Amino acid sequence: MQNKAGNYVEVDSGVELFVQDIGSGEPIVFIPGFTFSSEVFVEQVAHFSKTNRVIVIDPRSHGRSTIALHGNDYVTHGTDLEKVLKELAVKNPTLVGWSFGCLTIWEYVKQVGTDNVNASVFIDMPPKSLSAIQEDWVEGQLDDIAAIYNRFLRNPQGQRLFITDYINNVMIQRDLELKELYWLVEMSLNTPYYVAGNLFASGMFSDYREEAKIASQSIPTLTVVAEHWAETATAFTKKLSPESKVEVLGGHMMFWEYSEKFNKMVEDFLNDIT
Repeated sequence: MQNKAGNYVEVDSGVELFVQDIGSGEPIVFIPGFTFSSEVFVEQVAHFSKTNRVIVIDPRSHGRSTIALHGNDYVTHGTDLEKVLKELAVKNPTLVGWSFGCLTIWEYVKQVGTDNVNASVFIDMPPKSLSAIQEDWVEGQLDDIAAIYNRFLRNPQGQRLFITDYINNVMIQRDLELKELYWLVEMSLNTPYYVAGNLFASGMFSDYREEAKIASQSIPTLTVVAEHWAETATAFTKKLSPESKVEVLGGHMMFWEYSEKFNKMVEDFLNDIT
C-alpha cells in the first residue's frame, strides 16, 4: 500500500501543490471547490483508500499549496491538474470535483481530452455559472454575484462574512457546532481575499457546457446535485448531458454532511461501470 501523505508537486516556477496520495488500486482523484482544501474530503479518503488509490489535491493558492499571485484561474488549474497526474504517473483515474473543482476537471477535458480518464463525478456545479436564460441551472442572479465580488471579496472581514453565510445557508443543512464552522471558515481563509476574488471571477465567467457534454458522452459520468435546486439542476443536466447519471443529496457539501450516503452513491456508480 502506498502512503505518501504530504507530497508536494511543483506545477510552476516557485509554485507547489500539496497532494495526498494514499492507498492502492484504481485511482480516484478529488479536487475541492472555491478556497477550500483537500481536508474537506476526509471521509472520502478514509473510505475509498481501503480499496483504491486516493489522491486529494490542494489547488494553487488553497490550503497547504503555494499562495501564488498568478494563475488563480481555472484555465491554469486545469493545467496544474495535468501536471500533477503526470508527476504521480496516475493512469485512468476517476476524477471527482466539488463546486469550482468541477471547472478544473472540465478545463482538463478541454486541454487534454478524456483518453486518460476512467470516469468523472461532478458535485453540485453548473458548467456555466451565469446565464440570461431563466430555466438554466446557474450559481445565482447576476446582481447577487456582482455584490459578492464588489462588497465581500474586498478584505478578510468580507470574505469571512461571505463564506460563513454560505456555509450556514447553502453548504450544510444542519446546525454546525462552532468548532466545525470555525474549521471550515479558517480553511477557506487560507486563500487570501485578493486571490479569492480572482478565483470567484474566473469561476463565475466560465462556460464549460461543451466540455460537460463531451465528458458525459466519452466516459461514465455522475452528477450529484443539492436538494435546494434539484429540479432545475436535474432538468438542465438531462438536457445538456443526458448520458450523465444524476443523483440528489443534501446541501452543497453533502459529501461531508452525508458522507455514508454519498460514498455509497459513488461506490455503486463505479461498480456499475466496471
